[in-house]
Amino acid sequence: MFDKLEEVVKKYDQLTEKLGDPSLYENPDQLTAINKERSNIEEVALAYIEYKKIKDNISQSQEILKTEKDPDLIEMAKEEISEFEKVIPGLEDELKVLLLPKDPLDNKNIMLEIRAGAGGDEASIFVSDLWRMYRNYFSSAGFSQEIISCSEGDEGVKEVILSVTGEKVYSKLKYESGVHRVQRVPTTETQGRVHTSTVTVAVMPEADEVEFNLNMNDVRVDVYRASGSGGQHVNTTDSAVRVTHLPTNTVVAIQDEKSQIKNKDKALKILKARIFDKMVQEAKAEEAAARKSQVGTGDRSERIRTYNFPQGRLTDHRIGLTLYSLDKIIEGEISPVVDALIAFNQAQLLKGQEE
Repeated sequence: MFDKLEEVVKKYDQLTEKLGDPSLYENPDQLTAINKERSNIEEVALAYIEYKKIKDNISQSQEILKTEKDPDLIEMAKEEISEFEKVIPGLEDELKVLLLPKDPLDNKNIMLEIRAGAGGDEASIFVSDLWRMYRNYFSSAGFSQEIISCSEGDEGVKEVILSVTGEKVYSKLKYESGVHRVQRVPTTETQGRVHTSTVTVAVMPEADEVEFNLNMNDVRVDVYRASGSGGQHVNTTDSAVRVTHLPTNTVVAIQDEKSQIKNKDKALKILKARIFDKMVQEAKAEEAAARKSQVGTGDRSERIRTYNFPQGRLTDHRIGLTLYSLDKIIEGEISPVVDALIAFNQAQLLKGQEE
C-alpha cells in the first residue's frame, strides 16, 4: 500500500510542478487535463502527506525519549506519542479506502428520472414527494437542478426528468436507481387501509462528447402538435418533438416548450443520456458477475427501498438498513442513507482486495 502511496505523491508533485510552467496556459486543453488528473489524486496525496508528518513526529518524539534527560520534555514526548498513535489506525483505514479503484463516472453530472409505477394517483403523488426529497437534498449538497421534462397527472406528477449538476453528483446518487416502494394510507382512502405503490428512479451519468457522440444518422426526428395543457401554442404549431434512436429503438418525446428547437434539444439530451446509460449498465452487469456482493446500480426493476409511513420507517433492502426517521428523510435528509450505501460498497471492495 505504501509503495502505491509514494507513487501517488510523486505523481502529484510532478503535476503541481507542471502547473507552474507559464507556457502551459497557452494550451487550455492540456491545462484542463493536468488540472483534472491532479484533482483526482489530490485527496489521497494530501492524506498520505499528513500521515507521513505524523509518523515523523512520532519518530522525533521517540528520539527525545532516547536522548533527553529533562523530565518535563520526556513527559511531553510520551504524551505526543500517545496522541499520535491513536490517530494512526484511523488514517491507515482512510488511506486504504482512498486507494480503492475509483468509478470513472463518479465526477459526472446526471440525468435523473422519477416515474410513477404501480398504484395510480398515489404513485404520482409519491413521485412529487420523492422529487421534493431530492430537491431539498440537492440544495443542502450544493447541487443544481434543471427541469428537462415534467408530465403532471390528475394528482401529483407522472414523470419528471431533471438535469443535476455539481461536484461528484453521480458518486452520491448512483445507488438511487431502482424501484422505490411506498406504503401508506392514501388521502382518498376512506377505510384507513394501507396501500402499496411504486415509483421507478433512474440515475444516468451525462456523457462527454469524447466518451459518446450521438450519431444523428441513427436518429429519426418527428414533429407534431402538442396536446394537453400548455398554453396557446398547444394544437396550433408543430412544436412537440419525438426522437427515435433507430439501432436501439429508444424513443423520447418532449412538448414542454413552445419552441420546437428547445424541445428537440431537450429530447436529444435525454436520448443521449439514456443510450450512454445503457452502455454503462451493460458494462456494470459484466462487473457484477465477478463481484456480486457490491451494491447494485443498474437493474431498474430491482426493488431497492421501502418507505413505510405508518411506522415512520425507511428500509433499504440491498444492505439491510432500517431507519426510523422517515419524516426527516422524505424532507431531504437522505445523507445517512447515501453515506451508508457508499460505506457498504467500500467495505465490500476492501473485503474483495483482502481475499
